Amino acid sequence: MSQRKLYIETVGCQMNMLDSELVVAALRQRGYELVDSAKKADTVLFNTCSVRQHAEDKIYSALGRLKHAKTHNPEKIIGVMGCMAQKDQELIFRRAPYVDLIVGPGQLHQVPDLIEEIQASGQQRMEVSMDRADGTRNDVAQSFESYDPLRDPTMRPTPYQAYVRIMIGCDKFCTYCIVPSVRGPEQSRDPEHILAESRRLADEGCREITLLGQTVNSYRFRHGDGRTTRMADLLHQLHEIDGIDRIKFVTNFPKDMTRELLTAVRDLPKVCQYLHVPAQSGSNDVLNRMKRGYTVEDYREMMTNIREILPNAAVTSDFIVGFCGETEADFEKTVELVRECRFKNSFIFKYSTRPGTKGAELYEDDIPDEVKRRRNNELLAIQNAISEEDNQPFLGRRVEILVEGPSKAAAKADDGQPQLQLTGRTMCDRIVVFEGNRRQIGQILPVDIYDANSFTLFGQIVTQHVGTEVYSLA
Repeated sequence: MSQRKLYIETVGCQMNMLDSELVVAALRQRGYELVDSAKKADTVLFNTCSVRQHAEDKIYSALGRLKHAKTHNPEKIIGVMGCMAQKDQELIFRRAPYVDLIVGPGQLHQVPDLIEEIQASGQQRMEVSMDRADGTRNDVAQSFESYDPLRDPTMRPTPYQAYVRIMIGCDKFCTYCIVPSVRGPEQSRDPEHILAESRRLADEGCREITLLGQTVNSYRFRHGDGRTTRMADLLHQLHEIDGIDRIKFVTNFPKDMTRELLTAVRDLPKVCQYLHVPAQSGSNDVLNRMKRGYTVEDYREMMTNIREILPNAAVTSDFIVGFCGETEADFEKTVELVRECRFKNSFIFKYSTRPGTKGAELYEDDIPDEVKRRRNNELLAIQNAISEEDNQPFLGRRVEILVEGPSKAAAKADDGQPQLQLTGRTMCDRIVVFEGNRRQIGQILPVDIYDANSFTLFGQIVTQHVGTEVYSLA
């Protein structure tokens, strides 16, 4: 029997990227080969996102393009996984009856077995169970313990960087957000399992790990003997792993950004001083309708703590413009917060109603699209200007970067030459582009910065090391 071929397409967050890596690793154990197009594949999987309508529309369009392929090859298996699968369930079968498999985020470890069952029976399969009635999910424990350790370096951002899941689910229930409904209740992973996986990654040559959770700094694991491991404790334990040089964590919740955690970030040299903490709005009225659980004053107090304990930290944020009932005065308060906090960068989104959320149930989506678009563009322009201004002081500085690989432009025009444009990141997650060679990929190297724009620092690799190096904490 010829080797089966797999194609997987992923949309959404880092959690989805990790989920896809794990699914690919599991299927490779069953003899699958990963290919670069759906046309070449026997099995086509879409790992989906439901945070915004655009992500769902993209998947339904991709499914529509496969209808003809399925007609000509009925044995081709088409599967939809992840958040959209959990949310839409039977709707996917109705809109695309040629789909064979629908699997929610909590059942991804079952994908190899489910595919084999479909091959044997020719019947569609759907696994989307999620139990919030008693706050437990037995399949989640199964996923943590026997599924996450399966890794596939070819699916990572680079062979030297990896995501490590420390939590799943969310209990915040923000009114605009579908995540609690599709990823289930908040559950923290056993720290011993996190440490074991991180050690394996270090043994494989991974130098940087990024800890993932919907609200990652809410991490709290209660041991059977009554002890509790919190996020700061976990960072101290991970810091002791030989071979791991950098530790990041995303995404953070403002109310759980404790001084204890900030102090751990300050005191542990391997932990990157990069904090992604979504604010979503600068208006208390909007935050209240969003059910975010904090006020603008709370967020400002958090920022004061960050600047006091980590004066060189890079802070990034998320904002939703055009949420239900957002007035011009509300929007101006968001602009004020962005100007005041001077985020390294912000991810700015226009609000779109998500069926199944409290926002869709309670509030009218009453902001015209043209107003949302204007506010989005205005806030983005302000943030980009701040980002460029705050990158200018790096001119003439020396920074230390982990070299990730060819830049996007170099990768697209790759001619196999050893000398090419490379990209890397500083300890504060700033992107640096420089001319280098392939042997430098995966190394941590000093770079002198000579130019900058809103998004990128441009540098020159330091080829001679004389005396004591001095690096900017960038």
